[in-house]
Amino acid sequence: MTTYIFVLLFIIIGLLFVLLMRRPTVDISALREDNARLRERLAERLGVLAQNANELKNISGDIANFKNILMGNKQARGTFGERQLEDLVADVMPPETYEFQYVLPTNVRPDCVIRLPYPPGDMVIDSKFPLEAYNRMQENPNDGLARKQFEVDVRRHIDAIADKYIIPGVTADSAMMFIASESIFETLHRQFPNTIEYGAKQKVFIVSPATLWATLNTIRAVLSDIKIKRVAGQIKKELDLLLTDLGRLADRADKVQQHFAQAQNDIDLLQTSIGKISPRAEKMRAMDFGEDQ
Repeated sequence: MTTYIFVLLFIIIGLLFVLLMRRPTVDISALREDNARLRERLAERLGVLAQNANELKNISGDIANFKNILMGNKQARGTFGERQLEDLVADVMPPETYEFQYVLPTNVRPDCVIRLPYPPGDMVIDSKFPLEAYNRMQENPNDGLARKQFEVDVRRHIDAIADKYIIPGVTADSAMMFIASESIFETLHRQFPNTIEYGAKQKVFIVSPATLWATLNTIRAVLSDIKIKRVAGQIKKELDLLLTDLGRLADRADKVQQHFAQAQNDIDLLQTSIGKISPRAEKMRAMDFGEDQ
């Protein structure tokens, strides 16, 4: 029994030795192809990552430029606000209904004038805004003086718009103050509702890009309605003139018809006379006047 066990163990050890000594066959070409595909995929991934990194860099640059515009000098901010205002107006309104940098009779030059028939008259839109006080208030949210100065500056700007751009008999009795930032517009409505109310009393309405877009669409619809009514009035006037001409034509046709009827009556009388004369002539021709004797 022990001998069989030793023989079995010897066989097992021999088999293990053979397995250990056997070298596995490896397909080198397949490994090379897999490595080549892997390198291609890695290159594609790296290219996409590099492109995303460039896009993020560009976005960061745009954000920095936008911050410089908002935090920089007044001229840069004014140009940004005017540009955004021009884009909004040009996208919504027909070209003949607005004008930029138009000089009013008082020699003031507003950023934009919306052409409206009088009344109400042309409506002025101003795109400037006292942002310095707003930035100071944002940097020091607990500073009561900064908040007060911001409110004072906004009210002063409202008064300036009302004094310069609301001209009785020339412009509409109201104007708009355009704020190019929705966040500032929201801050005014949420934290300074009295200033919004003050602007309404001065007939200066504060608008943001979203509210200006809605307002301009309403104005465009009103102008279209006015145009339709004007055209409808012209059409009605032309129809009235046409009906008058048709009445004259009908009277003249009646007169012509009467003339034709009278002429027909005269022709009938002539035919009657001819009908009477012809038999008499025949009778006369048939008479024997003794000419043959």
